[in-house]
Amino acid sequence: MLLTAHGAARLLGTSERQIYRWVDDNEIPCRRVRDQLRFNPTDLLEWATTQRMAVHVEAFEDDDPADRPPSLAAALRQGRVLDGVAGADREAVLRAIVGELPLPDTFDRELLIEVMLAREASAVTPIGDGIAIPQVRNPIVAARAQPEITVCYLATPIAFGGADGTIRTIIVAVVPTVRTHLRMLARLARALADETFRAALDRRAARDELVGVAERIEAAPPVMEAE
Repeated sequence: MLLTAHGAARLLGTSERQIYRWVDDNEIPCRRVRDQLRFNPTDLLEWATTQRMAVHVEAFEDDDPADRPPSLAAALRQGRVLDGVAGADREAVLRAIVGELPLPDTFDRELLIEVMLAREASAVTPIGDGIAIPQVRNPIVAARAQPEITVCYLATPIAFGGADGTIRTIIVAVVPTVRTHLRMLARLARALADETFRAALDRRAARDELVGVAERIEAAPPVMEAE
């Protein structure tokens, strides 16, 4: 699903005029389809996260209320916090994390590791402050009722490919569908734009604290940016 400039503006909580400014300045990811500007929502969410921009998750939730994913807070509560994940390099860390993820017994963990290692450029997205999200473009989909988010604090910060600086925290989402992944990514992007949530990650907060901060963020009304 590609978005028009109007859809991109709605997702990013800004005006179409600002969208066109970003396009003119080559700041925002976009493409042309039959001479019309179109925006990939995954690209926009990844870009917004690196820019610390609070996106409007409501842009994904106009259709069926019964099909909406649970809140970020619920996904965090459903998942885990792993402190002191060991590993001297990228492969060791990814293996340690995948080994702890809540995946079905039939899920091929070794294949997931191979995919993540083979797609270094796109498998892990650094978003600043030592935080990274793997599988933004290739979600981890497993048959389950609810999405789960696992926060992994590394025992030793390490470099991931071309990432600036080192990574200390990796946030992994396991979702039931690709559609849910996109909407959960939007919720996560909103939280990561919040200084309180990032500060909690920086001090390696426990799950209950992260859930509490996420609940506060999601309870606040979205704010439209001025033109």
